[in-house]
Amino acid sequence: MLADPYTQEILLSPHQRSKGVGRLRVKGAANQTRIDHLYQEGCAKIRLPTTSDDGLQAVMINSSGGLTGGDQLDWSFELNDETVLTVTSQACERIYAASENMAQTSISLIVGRGAKLAWLPQETILFDKGAFKRNIDVELAKDAELLMVEPMVFGRQAMDEKVLNGHMKDSWRIRQDGRLLHAEETLFDGNVDSQLSSRAVASGQLAAASLLLIADRAEGLIDPARGILGASGGASYWNGKLLARIIAEDSYSLRKKLVPLIRLMNRDTSLPKVWAL
Repeated sequence: MLADPYTQEILLSPHQRSKGVGRLRVKGAANQTRIDHLYQEGCAKIRLPTTSDDGLQAVMINSSGGLTGGDQLDWSFELNDETVLTVTSQACERIYAASENMAQTSISLIVGRGAKLAWLPQETILFDKGAFKRNIDVELAKDAELLMVEPMVFGRQAMDEKVLNGHMKDSWRIRQDGRLLHAEETLFDGNVDSQLSSRAVASGQLAAASLLLIADRAEGLIDPARGILGASGGASYWNGKLLARIIAEDSYSLRKKLVPLIRLMNRDTSLPKVWAL
């Protein structure tokens, strides 16, 4: 019996993958921050809700509902001089099991003279067999200000999920006035749950976050930051930047430390409303 050519064609066809590009550039006009250029393509969407805070707020949306092997997202945000922008995400970004390849996200952030960027996405959740690579490149003017927050959750504790086989690589490169100011590489590969159980990594905790503040005022916040963190993390200041790390048993516990830290470092500015939805 001959095979159905139509069925054979379906089986041999490559899996459909999500691709998205979102770009936003803002400018100053009449002492306000306004849109200068907005571009969105594929599954990447950017929405700009009305807020009572200074500056603009941009909400990143991945309309595909999550990422799996072969998916690609490309985000770019540029702040012209003397502008204020907060960037967040509509929901947690979910990295699902990949049958082949890995999901990739590229992020480019450019902050002009006297501009202030708060990068506040919600948690990235890595599921078992998920494979994810993210590159974050930041270019800051000499007197620009950056608050960068990246929370990560490995499975959902309430569902008793464990990442027994996964891959996650996160690369940051931050330059100010053309000089490399901060670089870091985070890599989990294989049995992530076992790696997290190490006391040198997370002592079995399943949620973590990094907060980086580059601002003239950063040094004065080191003691208040340590007071908020307590035994759940640590904070240090050097070379014009404040870096804090948090670990927690789950996303809820993580946010109990993360939210007040963000408020402290972001001049007590309210969190984006999507964080509470």
